[in-house]
Amino acid sequence: MAEKIKCLIIGSGPAGYTAAIYAARADMKPVMYTGMQMGGQLTTTTEVDNFPGYPKGTDGTAMMEDLKSQAERFGTDVRFGMVTKVELSKEEGGTHKVTVDESTEIEAQTIIISTGATAKYLGLESEQRLIGGGVSACATCDGFFYKGQDVVVVGAGDTAAEEATYLANICSKVTMLVRKDYMRASKAMQHRVNKTENITVMYNTEIDEVLGENVVEGVRAVNNQTGEKTEIPVTGVFIAIGHKPNSDLFKGLLDMDETGYLITKGKSTKTNLPGVFAAGDIQDKEYRQAVTAAGTGCMAALDAERYLGALE
Repeated sequence: MAEKIKCLIIGSGPAGYTAAIYAARADMKPVMYTGMQMGGQLTTTTEVDNFPGYPKGTDGTAMMEDLKSQAERFGTDVRFGMVTKVELSKEEGGTHKVTVDESTEIEAQTIIISTGATAKYLGLESEQRLIGGGVSACATCDGFFYKGQDVVVVGAGDTAAEEATYLANICSKVTMLVRKDYMRASKAMQHRVNKTENITVMYNTEIDEVLGENVVEGVRAVNNQTGEKTEIPVTGVFIAIGHKPNSDLFKGLLDMDETGYLITKGKSTKTNLPGVFAAGDIQDKEYRQAVTAAGTGCMAALDAERYLGALE
């Protein structure tokens, strides 16, 4: 027999936990399935300095534990598990059917999707080992820790150009590594990069290895045309080659853009199907901050509460 619930939350980052806090306080008795990465992307960040309420900063994993405890205090049922199949109703007031870990059946009146987006990395062993030790995928999250230092930005699109110009205001020197002989960024963004004195762009260049045992001490770059290798001493490496929204489960069911970000209506968190809401990085490719994700988590819970209220 399928378990029948009012509100199912899929995903456990700042958006999911905030949605859970609001939904639980509204007596919606939310059930959350955390996914394989409990706490989401923020658990890969060692220090969080820009979330309100933590004057001395906090650890990303510790912060997610705080949010989880707060959600549970109000009665959220937090479960470790992966949603593997969904059947979404197109009817107002319809029941959404969900399968967890290919075995557990859930029937929910409302669903809040907060599965986030995963940063793309290069896949180097040295890079993966030093995530949180100088390797980052978010300049606005971690750039402050490299004030007055030299850093590398990997990427050629608008995001990479934005991160480089942002870091240039904080760091002594920013070196951009571009894989091809041109940048994909818009002309306006390229112009900003080129007129910023402390940004150097190296074309036809890729990272061969991130140097350092416990923290980043530099990168070994390779020119993919000549094979020439260069060691660049830096303390931070920012990977800006894009994000992949974790939305594969909803393809063909929910409206999404060409990249896979879920599309929500107007200023709400409503998707194209009644009773299904999206919060956090799964629907936000512009800001991608913990605090903005938390804000949309609050919105999704309020939208879900109003949806249920209108059915009574």
